Amino acid sequence: MSMNHLLPLMAGFVRVVECGSFSAAARQSNTSASALSRQVAQLEAALGLRLLERTTRRLRLSEAGAEVFERCREMLAAAQAAVAVGERLMSHPRGPVRLSVPKAFGKYLIAPLLADFLARYPEVDVSLDLSDRSPDPIAEPFDLVVCITDQPPPHLAGRPLCEVRQLLCASPDYLARHGTPQHPQELVRHACLYLDEHPDDRRWHFSDGIEQCVVTVQGRLASNHSEVRLNGALNHLGIACLPSFTAAAALAEGRLAQVLANWRYTGSYQGTAWVLYPPNRHLPPKLRVLIDHLAAGLAG
Repeated sequence: MSMNHLLPLMAGFVRVVECGSFSAAARQSNTSASALSRQVAQLEAALGLRLLERTTRRLRLSEAGAEVFERCREMLAAAQAAVAVGERLMSHPRGPVRLSVPKAFGKYLIAPLLADFLARYPEVDVSLDLSDRSPDPIAEPFDLVVCITDQPPPHLAGRPLCEVRQLLCASPDYLARHGTPQHPQELVRHACLYLDEHPDDRRWHFSDGIEQCVVTVQGRLASNHSEVRLNGALNHLGIACLPSFTAAAALAEGRLAQVLANWRYTGSYQGTAWVLYPPNRHLPPKLRVLIDHLAAGLAG
């Protein structure tokens, strides 16, 4: 008899011994005494052992039955402990969450949302890893990963958080001294601050809905961190390509002005910000509430 068939028989055997009789065990488990008697007989047959000495007045464990009873009781205790783990972790949000987010996106958009989240959920701890390398939450020890992409990996589950756009920005002082370009091709005459991780990062792609064009830019400062490019633009070093969330405050305060607003930058590091996680029908509450909190905080 397979182990899958033996487990219920072992549970019935433990109930009978703990209750002291088939009838008492039957009342506790909402079954009949005869059904429990058959289960114990089947277990004895499967093990090739006499487990209970039956008399008209009481049940007594045989020597082998006493040892089997201890092992079966340990099995039930382990099963109950496993159920308790599920109840503890799935009943309400609790436990640590490891979250990986691109650096600038994490600093400007995710980190400001965490204080309120931690106040709402005092039993959840968050470890925020800022990295632009997009780790795989299945291969690495992250519960959630935020990735900016038009198409999330098919082997992961995910939820869209917000759209990410790149804007061209410069200080009013720089534009007053060097002029404001009206067409992307005019950028070749300007100092530009660009991402410099790959050779193609100097090639800026644009579309106005009808025309598309690609411009190879140049400048004296390049950086793979948008905050460095932001500070360069604020210090009048040129026209920077910046995520909208990095430039938002400076644009609102007038310290930066948007350039080529009628053209959409269509190059890298833009699209939809997704929060990704391994597919799981039973998503722990700690992850569900954090995903909901980030989605609500970034809505619009």
